[in-house]
Formats: sequence, C-alpha cells, structure tokens
Amino acid sequence: MDGKRRKPQLDLHFSDEEEDLGERSVPKKPKVTFKKITKADATRLKERESRQDQQDDPHGDAEPSKQPQKIPQSTQQPSLASMAAKEREMKADLSPSADIEEESDVENDREWYTQDETVSHPIMEYEDYDLMEHEIRPTFKRRTVDSSAGRSRYDEEGAPDIDLVVHRLTPPFLDSATIMTKKLEVIETVRDKTGDLYKYSKLGSTIVNERRANKDRKKGATDAASMNNSRLGKILGAKEDATEDPEPKEGGKFLDQHTYGRQAILQQRKRLPAYQARSELMKVISENQVIVVIGETGSGKTTQIPQFLYDEGYCKYGGLIGVTQPRRVAALSVSKRVSEEMGVKLGKEVGYSIRFEDRTSSHTRIKFMTDGILLREALVDPELDKYSCIVMDEAHERSLNTDILLGLFKRILTRRRDLKLIITSATMNAFKFSKFFGNAEQFTIPGRTYPVEVMFSAIAVQDYVASAVKQIIRVHLRSEPGDILCFMTGQEDIETTCEELEKQLMDLMKSDDTLQPLEILPIYSTLPADLQAKIFRKSKFRKCVVATNIAETSLTVDGIRFVVDTGLMKLKVYNPKLGMDTLQITPISLAQANQRSGRAGRTGPGLCYRLYTQYAAANEMFAEPIPEIQRTNLSNTILLLKYLQVEDLSKFPFLDRPPIETINTAQYDLWCLGALDNFGRLTALGKKMSNFPIDPALSRLLIISSFKQFQCSKEVITIVAMLSIPPIFVRPMHDAALQRRSDSIREKFQVAESDHLTLVNIFNLFKSNGCKESWCSKNFLQYKSLRRAIEIHSQLSQIMKSQKLAILSNPDWDVIRKCLCASFFHQAAQFKKHGEYVNLRTGLQMKLHPTASLYGMGDLPKYVIYHELLLTGREYMNYVTAVDGEWLCEFGEIFYAAKEKGITSRENQARRERDFARLIEEQRKLIS
Repeated sequence: MDGKRRKPQLDLHFSDEEEDLGERSVPKKPKVTFKKITKADATRLKERESRQDQQDDPHGDAEPSKQPQKIPQSTQQPSLASMAAKEREMKADLSPSADIEEESDVENDREWYTQDETVSHPIMEYEDYDLMEHEIRPTFKRRTVDSSAGRSRYDEEGAPDIDLVVHRLTPPFLDSATIMTKKLEVIETVRDKTGDLYKYSKLGSTIVNERRANKDRKKGATDAASMNNSRLGKILGAKEDATEDPEPKEGGKFLDQHTYGRQAILQQRKRLPAYQARSELMKVISENQVIVVIGETGSGKTTQIPQFLYDEGYCKYGGLIGVTQPRRVAALSVSKRVSEEMGVKLGKEVGYSIRFEDRTSSHTRIKFMTDGILLREALVDPELDKYSCIVMDEAHERSLNTDILLGLFKRILTRRRDLKLIITSATMNAFKFSKFFGNAEQFTIPGRTYPVEVMFSAIAVQDYVASAVKQIIRVHLRSEPGDILCFMTGQEDIETTCEELEKQLMDLMKSDDTLQPLEILPIYSTLPADLQAKIFRKSKFRKCVVATNIAETSLTVDGIRFVVDTGLMKLKVYNPKLGMDTLQITPISLAQANQRSGRAGRTGPGLCYRLYTQYAAANEMFAEPIPEIQRTNLSNTILLLKYLQVEDLSKFPFLDRPPIETINTAQYDLWCLGALDNFGRLTALGKKMSNFPIDPALSRLLIISSFKQFQCSKEVITIVAMLSIPPIFVRPMHDAALQRRSDSIREKFQVAESDHLTLVNIFNLFKSNGCKESWCSKNFLQYKSLRRAIEIHSQLSQIMKSQKLAILSNPDWDVIRKCLCASFFHQAAQFKKHGEYVNLRTGLQMKLHPTASLYGMGDLPKYVIYHELLLTGREYMNYVTAVDGEWLCEFGEIFYAAKEKGITSRENQARRERDFARLIEEQRKLIS
C-alpha cells in the first residue's frame, strides 16, 4: 500500500427493517457478511447509508406495521463488500487525479494513529488544539522504496519480514577470550554497597523528589537559584531595575569593578603564595623540561604561573603558553581573571577555547582550554609546534583526556627538547606524576593554610539535602563571621537546597527581626558565566555558596570559613549492560574529603561539617578517586590514538593502565563500525570519524549520510545534534490532566516508524517558529536543550564542510531509516511479545520506552534499532526506529545473516568462520 501501514476497521451496520424482523420469528434471516475495510471507506459508507435511510423513511420513527410483510429482493440491504466496491468505483470516477487520492490516503492513514485524541484530552483548548494539529503534524508524502534497496516491511501489507540468524566473528588482531561484549557487570566504583552512605544516596533526597513533583505547579517562576524579585532578594536589595542594562555574558568583567580596582588586584597578587615564590619557581622551570608544581588550592598557581612565563619571555618568538583545565567553567573563569589581572581584553593576548566556543585571535599568547581541545589539536599538529610551554592544571583530577595527554607528552618531549611541561597538582598523585616522567623535579608552593576542625555526624544521614540545609542554618545563626561552602551532587540538588534555604530563612526572619540575611549563591557548570561570577564578589552579608565538586580544586572563593560536606558526588561510569556512560551518585574518596575540608582554612581557622559518620569515612570510601580511564568507554579515545599512529596499544604509556578487556572491547566496537580493518589499522572511514568530537557510531552516521546511497546528511546532522542534548520532552509528574495534555502534544510530533525522525520534526518546527521559549513552553519542550541543539548543529555543519562532506537533503524518510540502520546495526532488537524486544546480539530483554513512537501500536515491527538504553528498574529502549531484516543483513553482515532452511545456527557460525578465515588469508597475501 505504497509504504503505509493500516489497521483494519471493523464496521457493522444493521438496518431498521432487520431489527424488526429479528423481534419476530422469520423463517430465514438474511446473512450478514463481515468484511475488513479501511476507516475512510467505513466513514463514507456510514454517511451514504444515513442519507439513504432518510430518503426511504421520510416519516421518521413511524410505528411499523404489525402484519408480516414480505421483503422484496430489490429492497434488501446489500452486503458491505458490494457497497465498498461501488463506493470505490464512484470515487475513481470522481477523482481528478491519482496524486490527490494518494495524498488523501496518507492523510487518512496518519489520522488513524491519532483518532479520538481530541475527545481523550478534554482539558485541551479546542482552538489551540486545531492550530497545533496543522502546525505540528505536516503531511508527509513518502516515495516507494526501490526494490533493489531492500523490501520494506510496510511496502506490502502483510508481507512478513525475513528471519535472522546471529553469528560472531573475531578479527585476527584481537583475542576472542578478552572481548567482553556480553559482560554485564558495572565497573565497581563503590567500596561498600551495603554501607549507609551508599544506601541512602541511592534512595535520593526526599526534598528533591517533592520539589520535582511540585516544580510544574510554579510555572513562570524565576530561577530557583536567583534572588532577584524574591522576598529575600528584596531584603538584600537585589531587585532588578528595569532601566538597568543586564550584565553582558561575553566580555563582561569577572570581578566587581567597584570592589577590585587595578591597584587592589596588584596588591592581591602580591599576597599570593605563588607570587612570593616566583623567583625560585622560575629558576626550577628554566633548569628542567618537566616540572611538577605542588600547591594547595588558593595558592595562586593557576593564575600566576602563566603570567610568570609570559613575563619571562617564553612567548617572545611566537610560541604560545597553553593552559589546560579539566572543566569548561574553570577554563572560562580563569581566563577572565588572568585577562583582568594583566589589564588586557579577553580574546586578545589572553583567550580561551572550549567546545563550541573559541575566543582566541592571532594576538593570543596565553591560551586557556579544556584538555579535550588540546588533544584534538594534537590530531592536526602531533608535535604541538605552536606551543612553547604547556601547563596542565588540576592534573590530580585524572580526567580521561588528561591521562591520554600525559602519555602523548612522554613521546613528544623526546623529540621537542624546547618544549616545557608544567604539571600542577594538589598533594595527591604528585609523586606518581613525578615518577611517570622519570623522577621529574618537584616544586612545592608554600601554603597559607590554617587548621581546620573536622566534625562527623553522629548517625547516618538519610536525607542529605535536608541535613545540609539544617546545618547551614545552624552555622548562620552562630556569631562567628565567615562564609559557608556546601558541596552537593548536581544542579537539581543545588537548586533545591537554595530554594529550601530561602524558604526557611524567610520564616525565621519573620519571627526574629535581628537575624542577618544570607546571600545564597549556586555554582555549577551549566550556570551562565555572569551568575557564576557572583560568588567571587564581596558582599556585606554572609555568603553561602552551594557547589558541585568543581569547588574542590578548580575554583577558590575567598572568605570561606565553614564547609558542609555531604560526602557524595556524581561519577561518570561506563555500564556495559547499557552500552553507554551513566552518571551515578557515589561516595567521594578520602583524598577528596580532605580536599573539601581544606577549603575552610584559606583565610583563617575553619570548621568542616561532614554529613556522614567517621565509620563511613574509614570503611566506605576509597583512599583515592578511581581514574576516569578505568571506568569509562574507550572507543573514542582509542580512535584518537590510532589516528596518532599508536598501533600497539599495549605499549602506550598509560599512567594507570585500563583493563585489557576494556581496550579490546573498544577495538572490537571500532572494527564493527568499520573504523579499523581486520588487522587493527585505521581505515579511511576511521580517519574521517576521528575528526568529529562525538561518539564513533554518531560520527559514522554523519559520514555515510553524505554517500550517494543515502544523500540525507542535512537530516542526519539534525538527528545527531538532537541526540547530543538532554531529553527534550517535559512530562509533569504531579497533575494527571497535564500529563494527558503533554502526552497528547508529544504524539502530534511523532512519526510512526521512528523516534529519530520525530526529532527532525521537532527541530524543524522549533526553527520555523523562531526558536521561541513560549512555543517550547506551550508544547512541553525543553527550551535550553533545543537552543543547545542549534549550536551543536552549527558546529557539526562546519566540521562536515571542513571534511568536504556534502550536506544534502532527502525527502524520502525510508532512506533516512536505512541510513540509521547502517550505523546502529550493532544495537538491533527483535520483537518478542507485545511491547517487548530482545537484543539480537546479547539476548537482553528490553521494552519500548513509553515516549517511543512505536509504543502502544498494535502492529509492531519485527526489527528495530535503538540509540541507547535507559535503566529505571528494567531496561527501556530510547530513540527507536523500525528497520527491515534485509537492511540488517546488508550492513551488519558481521553479526546477522538470513536464516536458511535446514541449517542450524551452529552450522551457520562454522560456515561464516570458514569464509572469514579465507578472506583474512587472501588479505594477508595481498599485504605481503
């Protein structure tokens, strides 16, 4: 039926005469014929029959005659089949063209999936609903897929899809025993899973859960972390002035000019421990190629060392001073601080480069960047010739890119004797860095730390947010001066803490007029830069900074005397069961706990309140944090190393070597995607893939979308951008009526066969409606996520153009589904029973996510591919697209083959292995 799926409509109609005959005993009743017809045909039959009944019975509901009557043959009700045939003939005679009929069928077919939606959601305004129906749900005219491209499951109604048999092939450069593709255990990041600290962190905060449920009731409220226009803000004088220009986010001063003048900044620099040790530090740097600088947070090493190198003339001959940071927010904030200390404009002599943002110029001499940016630059310039000095700041955090850069520098420094490498670290891991570079010189910046008294909780804390709020209020009620720093796990916890603090303080201030206000300031990575800068400004009231673990080492806030430590953080861990990285709330390490408590001793003696017991610290925490390289997926990292001509990964100098299973699994995944050949060498496709800072499967998708076979790169760029952002759908948790409304609107966006195509639909409509926040709010969509997708789309388009990949659009959405199958064939599932699928490779049972386009559909496809799995109690497939079995055989021949009669799966495996061994032998002969 030209690529359309239809559900049968069963319509039964009995005439009034037949009902009368049924009441009396009639020797022989006419036979009623049941015939499956479409909804459109049934609707037209009902209208025609109603008109015919009105003509045959002009007197309405007159009482029927009591005498038996013989019904003439000519007046008997015709069968439904004959009426449907006549109706189609009449329509064919009246139809002006076949195109109009096809468009009408498509429209009726789409209407079938959304039938009765208006009446199912009575709270929806009918006028808005009708407008949204035409705005969101355009008519898609799909072409029939060419038979040579594989038979589509929907091209011919009732045509069954082929059966697949799964086999497993291992390339010769890998040991099949160490490829843990079926390993379902998650990497252990918790020392004791039976301990109270981990147990209560898994339950989460009750206050956060309640706030999440009530958040949508306060529609239109200002940001929870902002004090503008709040009751507390009015007391603090923080009410916004409508005539005052907002502080610019870009290029604005990071320091308050009324508080910090040029002379004050200079005096502040001179008081830093790093400034006082300048002469000794520069002497050590001049005498050694690699230096490990040990300094506590707040000593000034991050901001002062680049300026010392600049003043000593390390940029005199055109070389750059590169400073890497593990976090985007740290690179941004430190670059602004250094530019103001040097009295230059940000983007000129001092600049920064982070993902999707570059503020450097030809005049830039000090460049701050994330370690991932420097790793990307090493792809283009393996020797890093444009740099004269590299400062790797906060190396003790042991991010994945930091560890890879350390291994690369060990090779680069042997060829570039003029390059200086300075590694700054807190006390932890400093000796390991020195030993890694052949007992490199260590230099310790004298600290100015004061004693910090540590106080543990007497009992285990169940709700860490509620306990932190109570402890902050207790500290605030004390008479001792000093600001407060509270460590939370993430943005939601921080916003909830700020809200609860403001609420309880207002209640206390009503009963006690002498209580001083508390300035509550949040800090997390996605907070706008101008709001982040507020934590560094002086205030006439006590400040309370609520931060993530970014405040452990990356940022220093003066005046902190009290620290409230929840003992928890969010950790990125690779879950082989889901095949993706997940953020988990886990206990911190002892080294991180000591680092947090040290924040209270910067300006004077301090206090650290730990919201966990002393037993938990001794028995439920690791001594040091687990390096990211040992707990994350290495596919993208190994792709970069292969591009840098690191052929034998077993000989690469890792600071902490990841498990061999993790390395081989990553190489196996790259081989499946075509990035590596049968001998472990990088292919031409792999070289192209390494230029995209995204997951290898997504980079492959972008590249092959420009091939002549597909030519749908414009839509694929949109899909990749939308997959690179947090979920965009908003579903209120507290109100059933709002839930029905959001579900109804989401269904209007959906394309029946694919969630990926649904994302394309939403992105295009967002742009066509002017990227307005009001449109997103009306349609229950995340505005910030969609704005982020616009930025990523622009960046990906630039990379595509730089790689000379054509950006083409294809109106045939079946071709886009086939292109998706060509990249995600390794994540395919087969239909098991209603709503449930089973992974073809691993046998893992999965369900369709309730937000999926296919969810609740009666006739589910036999095969689907998915982008990721969500684990909420059981496994749910997220972003699902229906595919054909023939497509899986075509693009995933290393896994799948069409099932043949009389051949078992074991025989198929043996035959595939023989064919593959023969192919390898031929390739070896060609190489030799």
